[in-house]
Amino acid sequence: MTPAAIPHASSVGDASLLLNERDFKRIAAVLFEDSGIHLPEGKSSLVYSRLARRLRVLGLESFHDYCNLVCSEDGADERQAMLSALTTNVTRFFRESHHFVDLAKQIRTRWINPIKAGGRLRIWSAGCSSGEEPYSIALTVLSQLPDAERYDVRILATDIDERILDKAKAGLYSADAVEPIPAEMRNRWVEKLPGGDFSVGAEARNLVSFRPLNLMADWPMKGRFNAIFCRNVAIYFDQPTQDRLWSRYAPLLTPDGRLYIGHSERVGSKQFQSDGLTSYRLAGEVE
Repeated sequence: MTPAAIPHASSVGDASLLLNERDFKRIAAVLFEDSGIHLPEGKSSLVYSRLARRLRVLGLESFHDYCNLVCSEDGADERQAMLSALTTNVTRFFRESHHFVDLAKQIRTRWINPIKAGGRLRIWSAGCSSGEEPYSIALTVLSQLPDAERYDVRILATDIDERILDKAKAGLYSADAVEPIPAEMRNRWVEKLPGGDFSVGAEARNLVSFRPLNLMADWPMKGRFNAIFCRNVAIYFDQPTQDRLWSRYAPLLTPDGRLYIGHSERVGSKQFQSDGLTSYRLAGEVE
């Protein structure tokens, strides 16, 4: 039996390019295997609209042919392109600003003296997208410790999408993009370029290391983090995958560390306890 075609609006000339249920499930299975991202059937229109462009670029005439490509030994590059196309990179500077207020508080009240005494500060932005989050973290650090480069302070920024990491590393943003940055930070650590765009200054960029990382794969990090930002990432995973992710973060946090998550996410793991709005600390740790 031929799988029923899932109808989609399409531009003129693409009426024969239909995404059927079988091919949607193959694409969803590849995405889940590679990234842990769960695609419910209600996302079929999104898959169609984003991947139809890839089919046109590749000169393929059907989603069946596309599935055969990404499932083949020769399809590794296109699997990465498919991941990039299907990943939602919605972010902005100082998104969910209460997290940065809390981070500044933790630096000021808990971590700054140990840092100045030779200790280290480590923060992880997991799912960093185009860089606004880790640079917001860096600017927050600088607001509390302007000479942070003198100390052992590092921010790790990771994402599964290597293409978006290239944009993040450049640190270049439009005037609209940098508008949410508090004026005092923007004036001090963000540079306006002749063409009207803005560049994150060297003081902030030098604190951040960008690395490709699949959260579903092995993690190379051995040391612990004072803070982990994993915001609006877990919403794309099913519940068992979310639970595994939270449990993997717990041993990587310092005893007084903080886990920051997205506004629509919740940590059900008994290894954590709430520490404010979408902020968590390790269970049993005394304030």
